[in-house]
Order: sequence, then structure tokens, then C-alpha cells
Amino acid sequence: MAARASTRPAELRSPAQIPLRPLGPTSDPEGLRATRLPLVNGTPSVPGGFPPKAFVGEVVPFSVVSFREGHDIIGVQLRLTSPSGAESLHRLSPRKDGTDTWGAELAVDVQGAWTFRFESFSDDFATWAHAADLKVAAGVDVPVMAALGAELLRRAAAEKDRPAAQRKRLEAGAVALDAGEAATALAMSTDPELAHIFAERPLTTLRSASALQTLLVERAAAGVGAWYEFFPRSEGAKRLKDGTVKTGTFRTAAKRLPAVAAMGFDVIYLVPIHPIGTTNRKGRNNMLTTEPGDPGSPYAIGAPEGGHDAIHPDLGKPADFRAFVRAAHKEGLEVALDLALQASPDHPWVAEHPEWFTTLPDGTIAYAENPPKKYQDIYPLNFDNDPEGIYQEMLRIVQHWVGQGVKIFRVDNPHTKPLQFWEWLIATVNAADPDVIFLAEAFTRPAVMRALAAVGFQQSYSYFTWRNTKAELEEFLTTVSRDTSDYMRPNLFVNTHDILTEYLQFGGRAAYRIRACIAATAAPVYGVYAGYELFENVARPGSEENIDNEKYEYKVRDWAGAEAAGNSLAPLLRRLNGIRAAHPALRQLRNLSVHWSDDDAVLVYSKHLDAAYTGTGEADTLIVVANVDPHSVRETTVHLDTTVWGVPLGESFEVEDLITGAVWTWADHNYVRLDAFAEPVHILKVRTRA
Repeated sequence: MAARASTRPAELRSPAQIPLRPLGPTSDPEGLRATRLPLVNGTPSVPGGFPPKAFVGEVVPFSVVSFREGHDIIGVQLRLTSPSGAESLHRLSPRKDGTDTWGAELAVDVQGAWTFRFESFSDDFATWAHAADLKVAAGVDVPVMAALGAELLRRAAAEKDRPAAQRKRLEAGAVALDAGEAATALAMSTDPELAHIFAERPLTTLRSASALQTLLVERAAAGVGAWYEFFPRSEGAKRLKDGTVKTGTFRTAAKRLPAVAAMGFDVIYLVPIHPIGTTNRKGRNNMLTTEPGDPGSPYAIGAPEGGHDAIHPDLGKPADFRAFVRAAHKEGLEVALDLALQASPDHPWVAEHPEWFTTLPDGTIAYAENPPKKYQDIYPLNFDNDPEGIYQEMLRIVQHWVGQGVKIFRVDNPHTKPLQFWEWLIATVNAADPDVIFLAEAFTRPAVMRALAAVGFQQSYSYFTWRNTKAELEEFLTTVSRDTSDYMRPNLFVNTHDILTEYLQFGGRAAYRIRACIAATAAPVYGVYAGYELFENVARPGSEENIDNEKYEYKVRDWAGAEAAGNSLAPLLRRLNGIRAAHPALRQLRNLSVHWSDDDAVLVYSKHLDAAYTGTGEADTLIVVANVDPHSVRETTVHLDTTVWGVPLGESFEVEDLITGAVWTWADHNYVRLDAFAEPVHILKVRTRA
């Protein structure tokens, strides 16, 4: 197999870095909330005071609102300290929107806890230069302005830690200003060399600083990756002559790994691999009765063979699982394991710790419910009766699988467990091993989803699955790339073993292509559930899930045969993951910009990354234009704000369609035709200016 493109970012630093100097005392008296030069609404930030998050290689936008009374000019900078203690200063630029907001984008390249603070200061030279430029040109207060300038330059020249050449230049400027000539004052106020000297080391009489804040930078896989979900028992399963199915094992499932890796995926996610209970075992399509050979739901965890730290005997032994993990690593894949904290009635916990469950007045244990659904094969855990005992047992389970080589957990229904538990568990696990990643499978209310992300979950399922119209997607993509991006990383799964949306049920193959293209380009983390390549779109009547749901039975699929017959989406997934690997702009979350079209079914957005952060020396810009109506051909005009990637409005440039290879000359207004049945999406690389 050909070597896969690395997604590890190059060493990155900000082009705005300036020489380091001590903070020095501030001008703010104790006991007052207001500072002389206010610094408010700083970002990144997280509601509730939790630390904001980033991942290695992420370009983080820092911003703060700062101002002062009157018309004097201020400067704002960011003091950033890496986990090793290395400190750097970065000048922030004012935004031109009249909001007194200052900002800069900086790339973080080391895992661990960073600290940062914002500093504002009176920029005495810039204030003088601005006033002198206006007054002297108008013939107002010329001698006064010259004298003030001379005094300022001498004050700077007297600073012993300035370079000798600078001090000499500043003293010479002061002598020249002593003459009080208008021409000299004007020349000094606009002198680029002086401006550079004071930009690197401002002269200031006032200074304020914000509180020290933490930025938690996690490993790259916490924010970048393509996930592929499968059921190990189905991979290599065989249908026998009598109609029954011989289960797959870890050894047969390992044979599928090269094909998954060849499609460019980074993570292989396994549903629960533990023993399955027999009490109230569910049959096909969630039926209450079973037939011989029905394997049961893997989420009904626990049997006499063991619980959450055991492996289903049909899949193999612990050594077989470890061999599977090694085989995955050999293919460049990480293994993610489903962490479903619940139990079947046959789980050892039920007999050993009945206090961990909810007992009803009639003496029975409450089943899991998601009204009107009832899961008679599952008991939910009750965290209130013995919190210390249950917390420690859940920690033991996670640590057990970390010891088996698992560093990623997809957590089932975390919103049904206490928020405090997750904060404690994730912090405890990450304190021992910061490489462990938790994905929250929480399709619930926005406040709950965001709270789970804030307390520590590195990734989150999202509403993407149900956002299908242009308007819905514009709102969703803006929210996840802007409003919540300081702490919530959406993993854009196109489908799951539980979810088959109406869009996929009735949109045909075009819908599958459209959703894959958007998921793979709109966020740096996305995922698919096995069977997506085969366009499995027949729903169980009255349900938003596949008929013959794999959760309750084996699936025997002919992957190679489908692709050979041209009935597989695998070639497109392979292409999309190749594009993601080749374009660092797609490995960022916060850089998405929504553009416009004249058609209510044509979605337009771009992803741009400046040359300073790509590791190639060249900027990376992609434009995605998608017909989100899978039933039609759309012709329209798209309108682009090309200034997002530095091209003036009206100026032309070349774009290359990374799917078809077509090349066009575009500008800020462009005609497009998107055929849902052929090529419903353009993924355009901005190549050159035409």
C-alpha cells in the first residue's frame, strides 16, 4: 500500500511575534474593578470559567476589547507562555469595525497547558506622531509639537536596555526636533524607521494587564481525523447454507483494516466488544423476541463471562484484541472503543452492586428508556447511591482499556450521566495520559451538548446529521466554527448505526455524495458508519434507522464486489480523505467563511489558511459549492468575498476542481451548474491569479 500523507503539522509560529520584554508594573490601583486601559471580552474563552481548548497545529484567534478615555492611541499585545515556560509577545491589530476589538491569529505547536494574558498600554509615540501629523500640517502648535517630540525621543533614548544603534538614532532625532522646524516634525512623525523602533518597543506611561488564563492544547488527533465505524462481529461474518451466520472475529475484522486505511481514514471505531446479556435479549429490528442465532445488542453489556473489562468470547481473547490494535496501528489507524456505561440484567455489577441501579417500588430494576422507546435489555446506572464506588469503577474500566492500547473513547449517551462525573473522569484520565480522547455521543439539547464539551470532552457529535438545507447548514457551520469553537469540536458523522435521516432515506445516491463532501470539508473531524459506501438507505418503518439494524444482527457485505461493480462510494471517500491530507486549510475548524449564491439550494463556503501556517510557504484556500438538493440540477451565480483570502474584489484568479480536475477562471461573481445526479459539489482549490 502506498504511504499515506502525514497530517502532522510543521513547527509553526506567529509572524507577529515581537522581542520579549518584562511586563513591568501596571498603572492600575488595587481595589478597583475597572482598569485604566480596560481589557474585556477576551477570547478564547469558555462559559463557566473552564479553560478554552485547541489542538496541536491549530491556528487560534485571540481577541480582546480595549480602549482608553480621550483620543490618545493605545497598543495591545498578547503575552503567551508555552508548557515549557517559553514566553513570547505578539502585537494585536485593531479591527476596522469600530468595536475597539484587537486581534491576532497564532498557531500553537506544543501539547500541554499554555497560559496567556492580554496587555494594553498607552502608545506615546503613536499618539504624538498622529497629533503632529495633523497639527503641524495645519500650522498649529508647531514649536510645541516639535518640543514634545524631542522630549519623547530623549526619554526613549535614555532606556539603557535599548540597542545602542537605536538610542543613537533617537538622540539624533531629538536634536533635529530642537530646532522647532515644521518640516522636521512632519518628517519625524511619518518616519518608518522610528515607527518600527517604537512598534518593537513602545514608549508608554500607562499599562494594564488582564488576568492570566489557560489554553489547553491537546494532541492533533483531538481535533483532526476521519473516523470509520464498524461492528467487528460483522467483518468476516459468513452466511451458512442453513441460513445462519457465522460470526466475525477480531482476526477476520483485522483483514478489513487495509481497505479502511486505503480509503484514508485515521480512526477505526468499534461498537462495544463485551459479552452480551441474554435476559430480555432483543431480536432483529429491536423485537422483544429472539430467534436462534440472534446475537443481541452489543449495548446490552454484561454476562456470566464478564462485563466492561471483558471481551465477547465470539470475538476472541484479549490477545486477539491486542493483535487487532497492533494491526490497526500498522495501517496507520487508531482504535476507538465505545464506552457505554450501562449494563444488561446479566452484568456482574447487578449482583455485586445493586445500589448502582434504580430499584422501583415493586422491587424490580428500572430499564433504560428514551420515551417512547424502552430498552428492556439494558439497566441504566444510578450515580447517586454510591458515587465514590461507581466513579472509581468507571475509572478502572477506562484505565483497563488504555492499558490494552486504546487512546480514544466514543462515549455513548454521556448526557444521561452527571456532568461532574465527566469533568472528574476526563481530568483524572488525562492527568495520567493526556493523549486519551473522549468523543461525546450526545444528541440532546444545545446547553447540555455544550456543557459536556466545556467540562472536557475533546470531540462532540452535533446536529450536523439533521442540518440539510442551505439555510440550516449556513447557521450550523457558522456556529460551530465561530461561536463554540473555543471548546466544542464537532465530529461531523454523516450517519450512525442508530441514525438514517430522511435526507438519506429519500435522497438517493446524490444525497450520500453531498453529505460526504460537506462533512469532509467543513470540519477537520468527520466520520462514517460502515455501509455508507454501499448507499444503505432503506429505513425501518416508523423509525429513523436502517431496516435490519446491525445493532441486532450480523451484516454480511461484499465490499470488493460492490466497488468492482461501481456500486460503492469508496472511491469518493478515498478522494475526499486524500484532499484533506493534502490541504492544511481543511484541518482547521475556525477558518470557515460562508459566502452567497442566488439559489436557496446552493451552499457556498471557503476554508483559508495563511502561508505562515501551512508549512509549505504558500497559502491554502479552498471553495466548496454544494447543491444540497439531491433531486435537481441547479444553475446559479455564486458571490464570493475574495478579500477573505487576500484577492481584491473584481480581480480574477484560477480555481481547480479537486474532484474532476476541471480548471476555470473565477472572480467574485461566478456562474455554476451543479447536477445532483452527476457532480453535485465543487471542491475548488484557488491556484493562481489569472
